[in-house]
Amino acid sequence: MNARPAWLLQALFGWLHLTLTAPSVYLWLGLPLVMRQHGWSGTAIGLFQLAGLPALLKFALAAPVEARGAGGAPRYRAWALALCLGYAAVLLALGWQELLAQRAWLFALACAAALAATWADIPVSALAIRLLPPDERMRAGGVRAAALSLGAIAGGGLMLLVQARWGWRAPFACLAAALASGTLLLAWAVRREPADAPQPQAPRPHLAALVRGWGAQPGAWRWAVLLVSYFPFIGAAWFYLKPLLLDHGFAPAQAAWLAGIAGGVVAALAGAASPLLTRRIGMARALPLYAGLNVAALALLAAAVGLGAPAAGMAAAVMCVAAAMGAASACVFGLMMQFARPRWQAFDYGWQASLFAGSRMLVPLAAGVALDAAGAAAMLAGLTAAAALAWCWAWRCSRDDWAVNAAK
Repeated sequence: MNARPAWLLQALFGWLHLTLTAPSVYLWLGLPLVMRQHGWSGTAIGLFQLAGLPALLKFALAAPVEARGAGGAPRYRAWALALCLGYAAVLLALGWQELLAQRAWLFALACAAALAATWADIPVSALAIRLLPPDERMRAGGVRAAALSLGAIAGGGLMLLVQARWGWRAPFACLAAALASGTLLLAWAVRREPADAPQPQAPRPHLAALVRGWGAQPGAWRWAVLLVSYFPFIGAAWFYLKPLLLDHGFAPAQAAWLAGIAGGVVAALAGAASPLLTRRIGMARALPLYAGLNVAALALLAAAVGLGAPAAGMAAAVMCVAAAMGAASACVFGLMMQFARPRWQAFDYGWQASLFAGSRMLVPLAAGVALDAAGAAAMLAGLTAAAALAWCWAWRCSRDDWAVNAAK
């Protein structure tokens, strides 16, 4: 591989993560606004999240990605190129015709898109972990968090405006074209991968052995508990934000601009800036700090909804949720890179991403049931209480060696 500067690799993987994320954001954060307009209930919107079930299989999908070529060389680049192009093809198929009234077809094709996105993310992320030096990983977490937030702007805001102006097919065509451009940039920037140091041939370990190997890292299982509790509660509030804004009296275009675009910008800025703060104060302080911001932002949003705050107050609460979400996601992604072993980047990332995806999927489903049964204020109060428990665990974990040394 021709050596590339770290900033170029950061930009490349940031763009790839954005193009991989934006379609999912459009499907699971943008379309709920359209679904609500077409009479979908909160429970139905929550059940639609089950189309993302393939994300739970990342640890299994990572196994073939770990297959080595001749001489033990990894094939992350080849997998990334093939799967990204496959994902673009699925998006074009999904946009062939409008499917809001054909829920079974929409669910099936959304599952296919989730499978493609899940599988493509594995070699792309493993390649980033492999190519970036260790001292760039927290920054890479911030870049990825910013990319996800910009994906929220594209998928949760701009694509809604494109859909309203040009119809069902246009957003999917735009998203597929962006993904294809990222694939071509990857092919140009990463010509081949560095080879691993020669090691004796050994039987390929099975999945259980790979999980045990990951768990043998100091603090891995304590981190796993934090991984499944740190982000999903603030993420669930963000998922239901656009329907909540509609119920609060905002027009659809206002909801798209506020939550999809302005909120995405704030989250991107917070995600990009938080690694600088983490490096300055250390992960031991940053970990409970960001968890505390999650609690405060959720409490503010619950109060704004429960007390019927005016539009300005609701907008301020939305911006606070966006900032907390951006900082928390950057912290999580940086630590996921830390807990990826040198020769097993794809599997270790896939395993952690499966845990993360499971909590991110189940919490919005439970929140949707709570929304229908008890209302928005009660749902947000429950998310606030759960986030407070996550803060307690983050404070305990902040004294572990892996947290103390993470940002150094």
